[in-house]
Amino acid sequence: MATVLMIIAPEGFRDEELFLTREELEKAGHRIVIAGLVKGVCRGSRGGSATATLTLAEVEAKDYAAVVFVGGGGSKIYFTDRDALRIAQEMSGQGKVVAAICVAPVILANAGLLKGKNATVFGSEVESIKGKGAKYTGAGVTVDTSIVTGDGPKSAGLFGRKINELLQGHGTPGK
Repeated sequence: MATVLMIIAPEGFRDEELFLTREELEKAGHRIVIAGLVKGVCRGSRGGSATATLTLAEVEAKDYAAVVFVGGGGSKIYFTDRDALRIAQEMSGQGKVVAAICVAPVILANAGLLKGKNATVFGSEVESIKGKGAKYTGAGVTVDTSIVTGDGPKSAGLFGRKINELLQGHGTPGK
């Protein structure tokens, strides 16, 4: 199976979007690596925590089959983060799965990946992605080529399953 990079904020990531998505990916046999702005324990907005074992600066796209940007208010720190944008662009350029949920699709829009693409996002950021050329669908989860976007916590399970569907047949970088 594949190695999937999940990127979370040091504070205020949305718990369900990490934990439910990760659960779906692990059920399919994928290995998960968590990265953040800093290494160490990161706190979710609902009281959960997870440990980032890599910083974004240390991430090499070639090591992963997919990247998942986890949403929640804390993820706004990545909207213009140089390393977050680089990771999204490199993964997309290598034909890898690039996914973002809740407000995090703004990262993909700012990286130039949503121009002309169908995408969804949490309601507060609809204009942000449309302003970067995305075709907002309003759906819970939207897949366009190798890009998966989700609108928030209620869609986290389906979001994980759609990522799994795209990963079927992909190589196993990082394994």
